[in-house]
Amino acid sequence: MAQPSGRARATAWGVAATATLAVLIVAGSRKLAHFDAALVGYTFATLFAVFGITYRYVMWLQRPPTRLYWRRGWQVFFAARGLPRNVLTAARRAVVEFAANRFIFVRGKLRGTAHWLIMWGCVLGAAITFPLVWGWVHFETVPGKIDHYRTLVFGIPAGEFAVHSVLAFLIFHGLVWASFLVIAGVMLAFRRRMIDQGAAAVQQFGEDILPLVLLLGISVTGLMLTVSYTWMKGYAYSFLAILHAVTVIVTLLWLPFGKLFHVFQRPAQLGVSFYKDESTSGEQARCRRCDAPYAGATMVRDLMTVERELGFRYELAGGEGHYQEVCPRCRRAMFGLAQSALWASAPKGEEG
Repeated sequence: MAQPSGRARATAWGVAATATLAVLIVAGSRKLAHFDAALVGYTFATLFAVFGITYRYVMWLQRPPTRLYWRRGWQVFFAARGLPRNVLTAARRAVVEFAANRFIFVRGKLRGTAHWLIMWGCVLGAAITFPLVWGWVHFETVPGKIDHYRTLVFGIPAGEFAVHSVLAFLIFHGLVWASFLVIAGVMLAFRRRMIDQGAAAVQQFGEDILPLVLLLGISVTGLMLTVSYTWMKGYAYSFLAILHAVTVIVTLLWLPFGKLFHVFQRPAQLGVSFYKDESTSGEQARCRRCDAPYAGATMVRDLMTVERELGFRYELAGGEGHYQEVCPRCRRAMFGLAQSALWASAPKGEEG
């Protein structure tokens, strides 16, 4: 029986992920009893985004380099002799590299601060918005206590709080705090693109500007809704609600295709880091020319495998091995020798 094509496999995974989320929405909202019909547009946009993200992610994992690093990363992580240590290392790297964004801060403080603010603003906003939209979380007045709310998660009581308490203020304005974080981060990101000539020279509208504009649009229109019903007695609220919905839905529909998709790719770097650690501490490949160690033997062998899968052939002449089995220092030397040989063999008068 023929194996399914890459696109068919990705489509199947996308459909499965979308169907799973749909079932969870129905179940979590108690058969839509706690589902707000006014939010159906957000829900369908989310379902589309889940399908698109899953489809693209599966297609990405099927690329030879990604597939190999993904498989090797999990193999190293679950190695019995190092699993406890790997779990602790993964937790530390998740906090330091991702939660604290160290991998961005090393590229510049302004860039790191902008990225950190945008990331945590989006995380906070998503953690509040999606459970509410899907009906997984809702609030009810406590019987006999009209000044208290009860939080229900998947229909199960999860705590009570006073309406006028500090906790209630923080919870009910959670999206406001998220918007402030995102707006501050976007402003810093735009500032970097205006003062950093290197960033300005390579930026593209679709990859660098549009994501910031969309995030800014969501945050600003969301704050305008709060301003409308808090201080303006609901003035223009219907228009602002539609405008906010349009910005959110457009962003969700664009999410699988734009730069923000890297949010889902970046965690795979954790597995790659374990693979690199294993290559560094394990057996080292030795150069065929000078016999000096220069890289992990496993990584060199895997690189040769990937190149062959991609149709590249870098075997050395005379069956003397593979180009990847030569250290970088000797490669530079071989390149210089080859250029010298070509120059020496050129007819007189054609050297230049």
